[in-house]
Amino acid sequence: MAEHPNATLVRQVYDLFSRGDVEGFLGLLADDVVWHVPGRCPIAGTYKGRQAALDYITSIDELSGGTYRISDVHDVVANDDHAVGLHHSVATRPGKTYEYDETIVCHVRDGLITEVWEVYGDQYEIDEFWS
Repeated sequence: MAEHPNATLVRQVYDLFSRGDVEGFLGLLADDVVWHVPGRCPIAGTYKGRQAALDYITSIDELSGGTYRISDVHDVVANDDHAVGLHHSVATRPGKTYEYDETIVCHVRDGLITEVWEVYGDQYEIDEFWS
């Protein structure tokens, strides 16, 4: 059975992000994408538009000194409206190392990601790490 096209889309996002292909990554996001990052840390917030999504990704890179990476994509499941990605991420900051599981829930329209919600296994630990 073939993979749902929205699952393939999210796998492409993971691949492009992991390879540092920012232009390709942003090209899979709708112009008016909305990216939700929960919590009370410096990266938390709602990012509206491709430029804001790029600003978010840039802030992760800067805060982690370029160490943030997705080390393993566990699974991607999808239907006609959504795709859910499960992955493991690692990053370091001065005096801090963290490995965590993350879920992204993506709303998809016309072959582009229009909205992303990030979900963490331990929000308090994420807030502490990025603060």
